[in-house]
Amino acid sequence: MKILFTSVGRRVELLQAFRTAAEKLNIALTVIGADIAESAPALFFCDERRLVCKIQEKEYIPQLLSICEKEKVDCLIPTIDTDLLLLAENKEKFEAIGTKVLISAVDKIKLCRDKNYTADYFVSLGLKSPLPVNSVEKYEEALKRGKVSFPAFIKPKDGSSSINAYKVENLEDLRLYAEKIEDYIIQPFISGREYTIDIFCDYEGNPVYITPRERLAVRAGEVLKTQIVQDDVMIHEMQILIEDYKPCGQITVQLIRDEVMGKDYYIEINPRFGGGAPLSMKAGADSASAILRMLRGDKLSYIERAAIDGAIYSRYDQSVRVK
Repeated sequence: MKILFTSVGRRVELLQAFRTAAEKLNIALTVIGADIAESAPALFFCDERRLVCKIQEKEYIPQLLSICEKEKVDCLIPTIDTDLLLLAENKEKFEAIGTKVLISAVDKIKLCRDKNYTADYFVSLGLKSPLPVNSVEKYEEALKRGKVSFPAFIKPKDGSSSINAYKVENLEDLRLYAEKIEDYIIQPFISGREYTIDIFCDYEGNPVYITPRERLAVRAGEVLKTQIVQDDVMIHEMQILIEDYKPCGQITVQLIRDEVMGKDYYIEINPRFGGGAPLSMKAGADSASAILRMLRGDKLSYIERAAIDGAIYSRYDQSVRVK
């Protein structure tokens, strides 16, 4: 069995999760990693390495298709946001040569990539979300009407990894950050505990694992320490989302539980493996194993509370010599 991971970067822990799953299932797995940089650390944990052009270049998809056809790749798994829409739009080309692409539908990817649409989508499902505006002037008007207040939160409408995302305390600072960010949204700041929910679904969008976990410590948008929290409310809310979204493979959903009323405010959907997804796998919601079983033809079913409730995982950095 062969799996191609695109933009592998630093995703060593994810690759290791697939190797561990393959050993347990007695599957001979070949891990192929693709990246634009030959020094990307995760490449050195792959069986085969492929250098590709930048995602924005027109040769990107043809290069991936060539790799998949030549190597007879069974499955392609994206790992970063900028890959998603392009792969979703070209999914049929890969499946025509026998390569499954773990990617959700094009329309769902679009609403995830633009935070304006994401908030509206949550609300359409009956879930709470801090509604955005896309100009300082609109936020100022809402301030005058008493509809919003400070602190506020400003971030790129298609951003990821908390890059150029800022909490602001007043109108003057909001104007300064708005000049720095080219295309932004502004939302009311929700104070409370942050959670990520790791969700894995089969090809038809049926849930296999739903694993909420609290983000105890975060650096540059990626979790450093997390605790599994098998919360019935969050699990039920995600079942509502899954029924409509019909995700393919892994998605992660981020929310903040308001510290005053205890209400959940949903912030983002990332239709890919999040950086902390291997922690849910280690706790028992092993989506790497689920993918390998799907690829060999096994029928999957929903496993309730698969991850160990209360388990805490703390992460660390490690180096690899590349030259």
